[in-house]
Amino acid sequence: MSTILLRGGCIVDPASGVNECGDVFIKGGVVTQVNYSGRAGELDTLAKDTDAKVIDCTGLTIAPGLIDMHVHLREPGQTHKETIATGTSAAAAGGVTTVVAMPNTVPVTDTVDWLRFVQSPERGASARVLAMPAATVGSMGGELTDYAALAAAGAVGFTDDGKPVLADSMMEHALIAAARLGLPISQHAEDTRMTVGASMNFGPVAFRLGLRGMPIEAESSIVDRDIALLEKIEREHKLKPHLHVQHVSTAKALGSIRAAKQRGLHVTCEVAPHHIAFTDEAIAGDEAQRSRRYDTHFKMNPPLRAASDRDACIAAILDGTVDVIATDHAPHAEHEKNVEFERAPNGITGLETALGASLRILHGEHGMSLMKVLALFTSAPAQKFRLRELGHDVGRIAVGSPADLVVFNAATEWSYDVTTTRSKSKNTPFQGAPMLGRIAVTLVDGVVRFTA
Repeated sequence: MSTILLRGGCIVDPASGVNECGDVFIKGGVVTQVNYSGRAGELDTLAKDTDAKVIDCTGLTIAPGLIDMHVHLREPGQTHKETIATGTSAAAAGGVTTVVAMPNTVPVTDTVDWLRFVQSPERGASARVLAMPAATVGSMGGELTDYAALAAAGAVGFTDDGKPVLADSMMEHALIAAARLGLPISQHAEDTRMTVGASMNFGPVAFRLGLRGMPIEAESSIVDRDIALLEKIEREHKLKPHLHVQHVSTAKALGSIRAAKQRGLHVTCEVAPHHIAFTDEAIAGDEAQRSRRYDTHFKMNPPLRAASDRDACIAAILDGTVDVIATDHAPHAEHEKNVEFERAPNGITGLETALGASLRILHGEHGMSLMKVLALFTSAPAQKFRLRELGHDVGRIAVGSPADLVVFNAATEWSYDVTTTRSKSKNTPFQGAPMLGRIAVTLVDGVVRFTA
C-alpha cells in the first residue's frame, strides 16, 4: 500500500467535531498521524523520509469517505445494468467509500452463500461493500431468512427493499428476530395494494397526464403500521427493535416518524437526494427541472412528490428527523428506460451526484453547515447502524482507522455530465443539474480509487 500525505486541507470530521486545517498521513492503508494548524508542515520531513506521495489539499476539504446505506449493485444476475465493480467505481467518483448493497438481485441475496458472493474480493470492488440480505426468503414475504447465520456472515441488517414486508405478523416476527441480534429491519414503506398500476405521485399532475398515481397513504400507512408494531413488541416482548424507513418521501410519513422518535421508539429514516431536488411537475416537462414530458429518468419508487412533500423532506433533514441521506442508486439499461412512461422500470442512478446535489440544496440554499451535511453521509450512518460495533471502522478520521477519505472543493459549482459516468447505466435525472462541491480524490484503505 502507498504512503500518502494529504497536505494543507481543511479537515472536517463530524465524528470528532473537528473542523480545522491540517495534514493527514497515511501508511499501510490506515491513518497514522493527523496534524492540525499549529503543526502544519511537520509531516513534510516524514513524507520525504518515507518517499510518501504528497497530495496538495490547499483550499480543499478532507473528510471521511461517505457511506451510502442504500445501493443497488445488480450483481448477481442483472449485470447488463451494473456490476459490483462498475457500481463501486461510480461510488468512488462520488466520494462514497462504503456502500450497503440491497438484496433484490437475481437470485435474491437471501442466503449466506449469496451474501459472501456479493462481498467477495473477486467482484473487484473499488469501495467497501456491506450488505443487507433479504428479510424474507426470495423477498416473497412468506418465511424469514436465517437471520442468525446471515448476521454471522456479515449482514448489517435485513430488508426486502423493492417490496414491503406487507403481512403484519411477518413484519412483527422480522422485527423480533432482528432485535435479538441487534440489527435493523430496513423497510420499503409501500402498501402495494394501493399502488397497483401506478407510475407516479397521486395528484393534479398525474391527473393532467392521465397516469395512475400512488397516494401518500401507501407510504404513511406502512410507516404507521410498523411504528405500532414497535410499540407492541416493546410492551409484550421487552425488546427494542430498530426500524429503519427507507427513502421517505412524504410529509405525512415524516410526521409519524418524528412523533415516534419523540416517544422514544427506535426509528431511523433516510431521504434520497432526488426527493429534495425534484417534484412531480418534472414528469409533465419542466424547464426548471431540465425534464421532458413523460421523462422516464424521473421515474422512481417512491415517486417524486408534490412541492409540499419535497419541502417537508428538506425541513425534516434540517430539524434532525432524518438520520441519513442515501441514494437508492438503481441503475437500468438504456433500452429499459427508453419505453413508454408506464412501462419503464423505477429507479435512477445517484452515487456520483449525491454529495453535489445535497450540498447545493442543504448547504448552499438552506444554510445547513458543511459539518452537518457531511454527518448525514458519514458519522450518522456509522453510528445509527452500529457499523463500528460490527467491525467496520468507517465514517471518521482517526489515527489507526482505515484511510477511507474524500478530498473535495466545497466551494466549486459545477454541472453533472452523465457522459462521464463510471456507472454502467445513465438513467439519471441530474443531467446538467447544478452541483456544489467537486470531488478531487477518493481513497479506500489508503488506495486512491478516484482522482479528478
